[in-house]
Amino acid sequence: MTLAGPLLFGAFIFCVGVYGVIARRNAVLVLMSVELMLNAVNVNLVAFQLRAPGDAALTGHVFALFVIAIAAAEVGVGLAIVLNMFRNRASVNVDDADLMRW
Repeated sequence: MTLAGPLLFGAFIFCVGVYGVIARRNAVLVLMSVELMLNAVNVNLVAFQLRAPGDAALTGHVFALFVIAIAAAEVGVGLAIVLNMFRNRASVNVDDADLMRW
């Protein structure tokens, strides 16, 4: 099995996520795009794990599980921020979240 297929798939998912972060103004959609980018990293980690020598055979899977745990925490914190922003401003537009700007 070659690495080209999974790596191209991961690159495509990552590019879609980057486009979503740049083009979208809705905070929930930005969070979903960040999740797409993290899943692209997981695809690449598992794909590279297939080529790892014997002792490092599970390294990619372990890192992928770690990224999934970090992504779950990120979604929890992100949705809490979005919910708080919606309560205070009645909008989830990221352009309206300029409270910390000078």
